[in-house]
Amino acid sequence: MQWDKATDIILITALLVLGVFAALGLYQLINRKSLKKVDRNLLAFIPTFLIMFVIYIIFEKFLIINVRPDGSGEPSFPSTHTMIVATVFFITMLNLKKYVNQKPLRIILSIVMLILICLTAVGRVLANKHWPTDVLGGVIFSVVLAGIYYVIAKPSKKPKTTKKEQLDE
Repeated sequence: MQWDKATDIILITALLVLGVFAALGLYQLINRKSLKKVDRNLLAFIPTFLIMFVIYIIFEKFLIINVRPDGSGEPSFPSTHTMIVATVFFITMLNLKKYVNQKPLRIILSIVMLILICLTAVGRVLANKHWPTDVLGGVIFSVVLAGIYYVIAKPSKKPKTTKKEQLDE
């Protein structure tokens, strides 16, 4: 039971971090009065987590691969705790440079987040809620989701224009 509660706390922590990014995006939307003016890295959360939701629905309702080892009969692949925690923290690590100026603090935060991801993965197995393959699946999905986020969030490279060309637009 301790590991189950501990992983729930880590999940809540990840969701709070996600909430901070959502609040920042909402703040920008209100102040800038246009969705187009909200930072691209914040908008990229939306499709990334919509894809995660679709993955969850597919494996929870339509493509049941494993059931929980605790005998509850509930679907267990992939580990949703692991997938959410790892995705939120991987994406947060991608954004640290933008929001945290001190490099030593960025390194410490990254290490803490990696430890929390590992504790979640191990904790879900020790809590008898998931098989090792379930948490591995959660980590793999989170890496793919962080990659999708990165592709969506990175600024497009526009060709440099001259001042005359800018005035003509």
